[in-house]
Amino acid sequence: MKLRNRLLIAFLTVTIIPIILSVTLIGVFAKVQLGAIDKTYGISGTTVESLSNSTEVLARLAEKPYRELRQMVKDSPQYMEDATYLKEFNQRLKEKKTYLLVRKEDTIIFIGADSDEVEHVIGRLPRYGEADTSFEKVTYFGGDAQSLVRQIDFHYLDGEKGSAFIVTDVSNMIPEVEQFFIDMLFSIIIVLILSACLLVVWIYRGVMGPLKKMRAATENIKEGNLDFELCPEADDELGQLCMDLEDMRKRLKSNAEEKVAFDRENKELISNISHDLKTPVTAIKGYAEGIMDGVADTPEKMERYIRTIYNKAEEMDTLINELTFYSKIDTNRIPYNFNIISVNEYFNDCAEDLSLELESKNVEFGFFNYVDKGIKVIADAEQIKRVVHNIVNNSLKYMDKPKAKINLRVKDVGDFIQVELEDNGKGIAAKDLPNIFDRFYRSDASRNSSKGGSGIGLSIVKKIIEEHGGKIWATSREETGTTMYFVLRKYQEVPVNE
Repeated sequence: MKLRNRLLIAFLTVTIIPIILSVTLIGVFAKVQLGAIDKTYGISGTTVESLSNSTEVLARLAEKPYRELRQMVKDSPQYMEDATYLKEFNQRLKEKKTYLLVRKEDTIIFIGADSDEVEHVIGRLPRYGEADTSFEKVTYFGGDAQSLVRQIDFHYLDGEKGSAFIVTDVSNMIPEVEQFFIDMLFSIIIVLILSACLLVVWIYRGVMGPLKKMRAATENIKEGNLDFELCPEADDELGQLCMDLEDMRKRLKSNAEEKVAFDRENKELISNISHDLKTPVTAIKGYAEGIMDGVADTPEKMERYIRTIYNKAEEMDTLINELTFYSKIDTNRIPYNFNIISVNEYFNDCAEDLSLELESKNVEFGFFNYVDKGIKVIADAEQIKRVVHNIVNNSLKYMDKPKAKINLRVKDVGDFIQVELEDNGKGIAAKDLPNIFDRFYRSDASRNSSKGGSGIGLSIVKKIIEEHGGKIWATSREETGTTMYFVLRKYQEVPVNE
């Protein structure tokens, strides 16, 4: 899940779920407390709205005693002077946070509460006939009094005026209402804590899981262990980060493997160079010692010894030049000099040079040109010549026929010209053919000293052709011969519209 969606869900969860749960719990607790109030105080029809208004609930507590007292003063006003009756009645009122005051003319004859509680109420009691005596009409005393007062006016048996006051203390909530608000507060706190805990666990697991994997991956990478796989758990930002880290691991592993292969090739190159230099150096040293020891005691022997020394030095110089050139081509430091070249003219000259060189080595050479005049390519003439000579020298190196033969063919193949160099040598085994253009690769694993070479000639050829935008490949049959092919794109002039 996307981190943005995760945060959005977290926001909705921390707002909507607590509201829903809080409303549900408020309803449950309100229902429980309404039942408790109804059972304890005999108040029916109380709603959640009235429960939230403690004054309204307290005002209804005295409803039943009020009606009972009103009926009594109407039927039996003499009880209003009976202290025993008044105390019993007041005791019932106290259970409902209410008490009784009775006045005769201007004198309070019964006080149903402590003097401290009624002190602020007595001084504010209305006179006889000044208040509406219906239950719905209630007088509220604010300030220090904090009371609801209901007045019932009547006449004593002796004709004097009397008033009974049912006073409800509203300074404090009734226990059930207070408990309701406490339960509601704790419920909201618990809901918020639970919602927060669930969100923290959810987000923690969603974030820490991938982070632990990535930390383990970085520890492995730091220790040099790249043989593991980092699989993302989800398609989100952290999952994408895991994928990027996995790509980095793969690239590091690939680079490490390339470095190992490069080091191995370098070691192999050093071994090859050591081997290939040892033979001519040994020969030069032997012939030089022969000259110094007087073995070459005739002009003919002297000339043969000196010629051999010269040829071996030429071999060493060729090998060193090849290695120097390979170093330049491997680091892309060859200064190519591209020009527009006529195919016919260039390969005719090339064939002429090859013919003279191969004739001196008793190698039969054939040249076949199937390209029309006017066909041109963009190429570096010197480097293409190097390609041809490297391929020819490679053919001569592995030539095993008494009558050697090499053919050069140039063909037109659509947008390209194709060059083929065919020999009748020993051929290349099928298992070796895909690898002949790899650097340092040699099919003669025994490293017969008569073959020489460092195994980089064909890799140089491939690099040059690819730098020209072409392609090179080979076909071969053992004991029959090998044909090397490479193609170069034709040069086509683009007409300019005036």
